Amino acid sequence: MESRARIDKWLWSVRLFKTRALATDACKAGSVLIGDQAVKPAREARVGEIVRVRLGLITRTLEVVAVPKSRVGAKLVPAYCKDLTPAEEFERLRVQRIQHVLAREKGTGRPTKRDRRQIERFFS
Repeated sequence: MESRARIDKWLWSVRLFKTRALATDACKAGSVLIGDQAVKPAREARVGEIVRVRLGLITRTLEVVAVPKSRVGAKLVPAYCKDLTPAEEFERLRVQRIQHVLAREKGTGRPTKRDRRQIERFFS
């Protein structure tokens, strides 16, 4: 294990992004912060740093514990990063998903069978 690596490569290797290109694009868009500053993809992630990544509706907060040489399996991810994301972030995502299913366009009429099954799944 190394003690530092490019931030886009680290984000990809700890499975926060599906591809390294997506991690690079997130850095370029300003969605990746280290110390409250947006970082470029080539910025090195060092052990002990706190990384904040905006993924859709939530902002994940991670501490760099170690830097893997390449992409690691899902079971090994906790050895390389510590998830410090507050529970409120995940709750916000869950609430948004429920609201999306329950939200109906005005004038669309009654829920269909499919809509009712989806609603039942959320409440059971």
